Amino acid sequence: MNGSENPEGMEPTTERWPRRALLSVADKSGLVEFGTGLSQMGFQLIATGKTQKMLTEAGLKVTRVSDLTGFPEILGGRVKTLHPHLYAGLLADLNDPEHGATLKELELAPITLVAVNLYPFEEAAQRQAGLSELIEEIDIGGVTLLRAAAKNGDHVTVVCSPGDYGTVLKELKADGKVSEPTRRRLALTAFQRVCDYDHAISTTLARRWDLDETFPETLRLHLPKAQGLRYGENPHQGAAFYRDPLATGLSVAHAEQLQGKELSYNNLLDFDAALKVISDFKRPTGVIIKHTNPCGVATADSPLEAYREALAIDSMAAFGGVVGLNVQVDRETAEEITGSFKEGVIAPSFAKEAIDVFQAKPNVRLLAVDKLFENVSGPSMVKISGGMLLQDHDRGLLDEQNIKVATEREPTDDEWEGLRYAWRLIKHIKSNSILFVVPYRTVGIGAGQMSRVDAVRIAAMKAGDKAKGAVMASDAFFPFRDGLDAAADAGVTAIIQPGGSIRDQEVIAAANERGLAMVFTGMRHFKH
Repeated sequence: MNGSENPEGMEPTTERWPRRALLSVADKSGLVEFGTGLSQMGFQLIATGKTQKMLTEAGLKVTRVSDLTGFPEILGGRVKTLHPHLYAGLLADLNDPEHGATLKELELAPITLVAVNLYPFEEAAQRQAGLSELIEEIDIGGVTLLRAAAKNGDHVTVVCSPGDYGTVLKELKADGKVSEPTRRRLALTAFQRVCDYDHAISTTLARRWDLDETFPETLRLHLPKAQGLRYGENPHQGAAFYRDPLATGLSVAHAEQLQGKELSYNNLLDFDAALKVISDFKRPTGVIIKHTNPCGVATADSPLEAYREALAIDSMAAFGGVVGLNVQVDRETAEEITGSFKEGVIAPSFAKEAIDVFQAKPNVRLLAVDKLFENVSGPSMVKISGGMLLQDHDRGLLDEQNIKVATEREPTDDEWEGLRYAWRLIKHIKSNSILFVVPYRTVGIGAGQMSRVDAVRIAAMKAGDKAKGAVMASDAFFPFRDGLDAAADAGVTAIIQPGGSIRDQEVIAAANERGLAMVFTGMRHFKH
């Protein structure tokens, strides 16, 4: 509400006040146009230093805040708007006769519009600015102005984003005032902006001062909406994507999309799963993901060879999957990928010649992601009804000091290579999970089964004859010998598993009986 306009149902004051707008913005995009529009509609403009300078140079008449308050900006600009001349005008209830009398007695006047956006603290945090610069980017006066104006939203229009300038000018031009729904929306936006800003400051400083807690007493999230999604897992489900602006390290959320259709809910889940697999390997490694599980994984001497071997493992299941590669995608690999239908590819980078190849398939999504071999920042989070589950990311590796050969026969050198490779991969597959491997590729995957022996049977079915001579990883112990027998029947020669079952001796005896080598890791890799 502006000037003498009052909310419906309230007794109006008889005082006619001038319409005054206070402007103090760090982001000056659209400022001159906004100030010009306000001036043309009779607003008296008040502004802080650089904002006032820009408006004055554009030919507008502007009162500097220090001239209004009679007090100069001091401490390098740290103190400039914190003054009763401003806050009395911002917080006065124009329907309260006592407030009006106080303003008149002190020769003050209301401020009916405030445009403030804050120092770019988040931007400084993202580029890892030094601590002293971060401290200077903490806005004090701007936050206080936003809170005061939003609190008095019945009488003050508060604008904290240049994106809202047009709406405000349009309503002022049409009706001479800003509508109540718009004022309330803008006030709520201001409160939310202050909340987000304070969260960014507290989170960033906690990390810089090494006071960050993985599992804090109160979990505070600040996830701005990155985009709405066409739908969720299914077309009848609504969905949206929210991005952590302070996230560091490995992240699909901050990947650059080079081409292709808009990312879907399921795409984002699959790309995330692919990224986590490929980041675990230094040599050229390819993975094809369907429904967050690998169809095939292979490590080789080139991206082309790694992709070909990963595809060959289960080419039928790979149809319509997401490809992940941990090295730059070259032209030959791009040609191979486009030979069959794939939803998209994620990799550290794409050669120009590879992008030229993919342009013939414009719907294929290409995501380039840096920081490939950095850890994901923060804990893993899963939303459940009425709450949130947090845990550390599963970064557990094979502990060579504590691994135990449980059987009479030790693994051969080739079997050890396969077992180590399989154990690195098994944590990326939904439980109950079973993995058949030959160095350095999967040959059969049994994922997400309620019964462990069924997972073995599915992996064996997928592997076929390739199971002969393969090794097997199990994400958790075998509760009975039936899973081990099914693996031996398929041709597996060595097994890696956590151990720890009350029937370990029965399972060990079965392995000795079948001539298998088996090692216990003492570590489980469930993935729910």
